[in-house]
Amino acid sequence: MKHVIFFLMAVAAVGQRFYADDPLDREPAPRNVEKALNRKLSDYYDLLSHQFGHVGEPQPKSGPPIRAQAVNTLGEPMDGAWYTKRHYDRRMTLEELKRGPGDSLAPSGSQWTVIGAKSEGITPGFTILDGAKRRYFIKFDPLTNPEMATAADSISARFFYALGYHVPQNYIIYFTPEQLVLGDDVQLADATGKKRKMTSRDIYEILVKVPRTKDGRYRATASLAVEGKPIGPPRYDGTRKDDPNDVVPHEHRRDMRGLHVFSAWLAHDDSRAINNFDSLVQENGRQYIRHYLLDFGSTLGSGSQRANSPRSGAYYFTWKGASTQLFTLGLAPPHWARAHYGHYPAIGLFEGDAFDPERWVPEYPNPAFLNRLPDDEFWAAKQVMAFTDQEIRTIVSTGEISEREAEAFLVECLIKRRDKIGKTYFAKVLPFDRFRLQGGTLAWDDLSQSVPDARVAWFSFNNMSGERTPLTSMPASGYGAAEISAPSRPGQTIVLYTDSGRIAGIDRNWR
Repeated sequence: MKHVIFFLMAVAAVGQRFYADDPLDREPAPRNVEKALNRKLSDYYDLLSHQFGHVGEPQPKSGPPIRAQAVNTLGEPMDGAWYTKRHYDRRMTLEELKRGPGDSLAPSGSQWTVIGAKSEGITPGFTILDGAKRRYFIKFDPLTNPEMATAADSISARFFYALGYHVPQNYIIYFTPEQLVLGDDVQLADATGKKRKMTSRDIYEILVKVPRTKDGRYRATASLAVEGKPIGPPRYDGTRKDDPNDVVPHEHRRDMRGLHVFSAWLAHDDSRAINNFDSLVQENGRQYIRHYLLDFGSTLGSGSQRANSPRSGAYYFTWKGASTQLFTLGLAPPHWARAHYGHYPAIGLFEGDAFDPERWVPEYPNPAFLNRLPDDEFWAAKQVMAFTDQEIRTIVSTGEISEREAEAFLVECLIKRRDKIGKTYFAKVLPFDRFRLQGGTLAWDDLSQSVPDARVAWFSFNNMSGERTPLTSMPASGYGAAEISAPSRPGQTIVLYTDSGRIAGIDRNWR
């Protein structure tokens, strides 16, 4: 039990620091969730509380920062209900990257039964059952931007999957109106929220709002319903009171803090709680809550039913920004106004030249994103940098963008944004990783390929007291500690702990 508490809270060691099974690869087996309540979040309340309120536990203004939690002794999130190590740790093939969470369960059958629909708002769509009685959520592109939202949904789902998150299976599909059959007694809510029986005309009125291909078919995203019972979205702060496994405040999870870097790369400015999803699933005789990211139609320059706003990557409102515009009479343009975009309807507004990962933010403050530290950013940046140009092209190809020039532009922007992320965040900590012990020496990869003056000092390490004693080389047995530094990076150090020839833990430090 002590081990579980240590791994979850990642507190400063008091007593024994490492255990025989460190570092853990998976989270401890989840406790059974007897009952979880389905909850709904108000988008407006979420906006106002995050924009003008105090949400979550922020980093202290003085004293030591709150380090990331829910990590193992290497500082890595473990496989479990929130996250699964994939491309960086277990390199995926091009075919696996293209497949993403799945490529064999697209809607089947010659006819699909419409069992629900949304005709109001900016994202009209259907819920269908295919020939195998599988449930899908059908979403469309706007008339002004054919292919844009569906391409973004397909591409970003595969990137987030490769980055380690649980996501739904999203498929780009083409169909004719004749394939849709209205189910029995389907209810449809009007603009006032009043429900009535849906008719075939309602299907027609939804379809006239979306584009058709040259051969007369409709293109859409079919998102397969995720496994388990839906119970509402997780927040970016606090914990779920009905989940005994959810003990780390979300604003202190590394996989939630690092999500800022991934969202910046893919321009996922709509990364709010309502676009996440919790599901009660059963596995190995236990019931537990699995956490998903979903709804990627507002990424990569898409705003779902319009091209994204030119101010994407900036908050809706800041007092400083409002004051600047007021006192300069609008003559001091904000940084986002300096961006130039390609004219590709299938992409929307996306670019890589003006992009600054340090200045990028979602539409309104996110407590997990705000709490990120340099080691959180490094953890995320190393995963972004792991994607080669060819791997990026392969994933982008799943968006089925018909204009080759537009697809090439999107790839070029993602590569530029990737490289800026690496340059920015590899400068904040020593960018060394993939440590290994070889023949009594310590080796690693310099992910930046720019730190030639690294030095190593060895110590013996008392696993109970934390005391270190200088040595001339790596200890052959027992616990040791290697302090890695570089004169060109003052204040940046890595302390790597060994246990009889194996790596037991890593601490990253910065000024």
